[in-house]
Amino acid sequence: MLHTSRSLTKLLGELKKLPGVGEKTALRLAFHLLKSPANVSALAESLTEVNARVRFCSTCFGITEDDPCPICAGERDGSIICVVEEPQDMLAIERSQAFRGHYHVLQGALSPLSGVTPAQLKIGELVRRLEQGGVREVVLATNFSVEGEATALYLTRLLKPFGLRVTRLAHGIPTGHDLEYVDAATMQRAVEGRSEL
Repeated sequence: MLHTSRSLTKLLGELKKLPGVGEKTALRLAFHLLKSPANVSALAESLTEVNARVRFCSTCFGITEDDPCPICAGERDGSIICVVEEPQDMLAIERSQAFRGHYHVLQGALSPLSGVTPAQLKIGELVRRLEQGGVREVVLATNFSVEGEATALYLTRLLKPFGLRVTRLAHGIPTGHDLEYVDAATMQRAVEGRSEL
């Protein structure tokens, strides 16, 4: 059994809370940080700054330092809203430079088995945005997973009565993959080849 100081044990515990970080990875990261005190200071400063300054946009629920975010406040086409599950999905689409409209981040996907219902997502806020008028198309860019497909189907049924165009990203993105890991060229083809639902 590894005997460590209380502060190192605490660091290992915090690192293991990160997604994809187990015992071995936490140890590797901790010892890397211990070997370079300058990196520890820079990391601590960055984490403190992010914690103090970054928040969710009150319009689209993407991450931002300014509220509303630059996309919502800018000159982009507000008549098209692209609905994504998470902020990192929005960033993946932005990297493709294929979409010039606005976004709406649901903050997750429907998952009855995990207890995630429509009330726990930003679906009500999306409906309120649409009720304000001016939107002609909603692009459903949820992940091509069971939860993402269920969310897209739920939203399609919910949005049809609004009389606007509801589209889905083209299936150039492999099934079971998260949007944040898709390369820019594939993302661009998916956005440009979206289809009517």
